[in-house]
Amino acid sequence: MATKGSGRIKNLRQTLKFRKPILNPKKRRLTYAITIHDLRTIAKHRTPIGPFDYVDGAAEDEVSLSRARQAFLDIEFKPHVLRDVSNTSLNTKMCGADFSLPLGIAPVGFSRMMQTEGEIAGASVANQKGMPFALSTMGTTSIERVAEVAPGGSNWFQLYLWRDRERSLELINRAAKAGFTGLILTVDAQVAGARLRDVRNGLTVPPSLTGKTLIEAAPKVNWWWNFLTKDPLVFASLESWNGTVAELMNTMFDPTMTLDDLKWIRKVWDGNLLVKGVQRVDDAVAIAKCGVEGIWLSNHGGRQLDRAPIPLHLIEPTRKALGKKVEIHVDTGIMHGADVIASLAKGANFTWIGRAYMYGLMAGGRAGVSRAVEILETQMVRTMKLLGVSDLSELTPDLVDTALEKSLIETKRKR
Repeated sequence: MATKGSGRIKNLRQTLKFRKPILNPKKRRLTYAITIHDLRTIAKHRTPIGPFDYVDGAAEDEVSLSRARQAFLDIEFKPHVLRDVSNTSLNTKMCGADFSLPLGIAPVGFSRMMQTEGEIAGASVANQKGMPFALSTMGTTSIERVAEVAPGGSNWFQLYLWRDRERSLELINRAAKAGFTGLILTVDAQVAGARLRDVRNGLTVPPSLTGKTLIEAAPKVNWWWNFLTKDPLVFASLESWNGTVAELMNTMFDPTMTLDDLKWIRKVWDGNLLVKGVQRVDDAVAIAKCGVEGIWLSNHGGRQLDRAPIPLHLIEPTRKALGKKVEIHVDTGIMHGADVIASLAKGANFTWIGRAYMYGLMAGGRAGVSRAVEILETQMVRTMKLLGVSDLSELTPDLVDTALEKSLIETKRKR
């Protein structure tokens, strides 16, 4: 005859469901990461301070980055209710092509310095998820290798126009030969921004193994092992370099670049062309007249000019000035799927992530990048459902208020 105590234990077992332990440490830490900030925390624990700060930091006092992130935090959504959102789609078109998500992996230099899978992880995950992948001029994987690992993907090449135009043309031709979908011309890098974390860390490429570096990196066993046992860190599109990041950028960047150079690129590149780093409406209008497919609103993730304009706040006035003929893309500060949805509601066609993807890379390589995208995708779907929206085409500016708009309205009322 069962006792009352055994009956209670049986009832307790039926009520509680015990979570099975995840034995694989990488799978465990990525499974328990439910936000991009969680991935950032893991990345910080696993990556030496120099490479981590290269991703995490921004220029000077890092005001541009903090303001961009705060702009997303200050958003007030205005949701509809009593709408059928049982089926929600994130499918979209960008430059005439179909994508599963309104999100791309932005160009980030030196990726293999942060984690040895680097651009291979980004390109393969983007291909798998139905997203575009952008390879930086300062990438540590070659144009041809990216095309090899993601042969059916939408691969884009980000170009810093060099002082030596022939070398720039060589890169453009390599991207075309490799079947890259589009070219991204970055125009906000006339000179390297003052990234003070990098200066304080003495960051060089390849990373310098000083006594301080060795001591700080020692606990990061996986990074250390990969750094010593994998292929040497080199630039796939450049010659070898043994100096600081800022020195390299100042050697490469051309402060004489003008609209005439953009027109030249438009002539030599037949594919889709985006111009990245636009921060003024009048510049967007002038660039659009050069026949580009898209304007990419960006302050370079806050890594160039500090106290730069907030890309989110530029979307609506730029859309008003350009109409619907030219696409508007946006980045900087996107750490949540709701940030993506808000950008699209304001009038952007497409969004791109840099740090969010890199935190995933540092947290767990290819699996970490995949986890970052999964987190953002889940957040996007949930945000749309809670807004009463089932398709991206239903996103409109009236669904989103920003702190800036509310402040302007209040100021007009007082007048």
